[in-house]
Amino acid sequence: MQQVGLFTETFQQIQTRRGARDAIDMISKSLFYISIGSNDFIHYLLQNASGVQSRYWPWEFNQLLVRNIRNELKSFYDTHARRMVVMGVAPLGCAPYYLSHYRSWNGGCVEAINNMIFEFNTAMRFMVYELGQELPDANITFCDAFEGFMDIVKNHQSYGFQTVTDSCCGFGKYGGWFMCRADFTCRNVSNHIWWDRFHPTDRVNAILADNVWSGMHSKMCYPVYLQEMVS
Repeated sequence: MQQVGLFTETFQQIQTRRGARDAIDMISKSLFYISIGSNDFIHYLLQNASGVQSRYWPWEFNQLLVRNIRNELKSFYDTHARRMVVMGVAPLGCAPYYLSHYRSWNGGCVEAINNMIFEFNTAMRFMVYELGQELPDANITFCDAFEGFMDIVKNHQSYGFQTVTDSCCGFGKYGGWFMCRADFTCRNVSNHIWWDRFHPTDRVNAILADNVWSGMHSKMCYPVYLQEMVS
């Protein structure tokens, strides 16, 4: 993964400028936010890039992806990263693009996609827990974006959202065909869950951030929240 290589290069640059001891101390006290997986589903598996769907069952792809991420987390650890927040993948089956692409007639999420994401996040949660037990001094937590996001979707009225399926910036059914220009965005973005065909609005991200910090709205981080990690 390119990001791991860039991180290693950055660590080496810090070593050159400040010395090995200071570099290790800085990295080991830093907090790393790691969000991996969404693009592997959006741009690879669900697009059937390189015929991947004929080579892997969904559960096989999930296991392959989890193993690769585990190796990358160990690479971070080997470069002296000790505190990591690992984010899961959101329920892509509820995204306007897939509602439109799979012709959801009533705005219901695409269960085949969500089931796959749910299984991936479950495997990630247990992998992160086991890795945290295995690596000395590691403090790694997994935050399940699927869990937190679905709580917003199911209880959208209590969160103050009125538009659950349609994007604020998009054209076509559910605003999921293609993105709009800046002058064609909706006027009430705060009422929308989705900003465009793939991405949630700032309000949704703020709710999820509160959950990562302390579980303010719903539980989604295991075994600890960010607030506990940095205290």
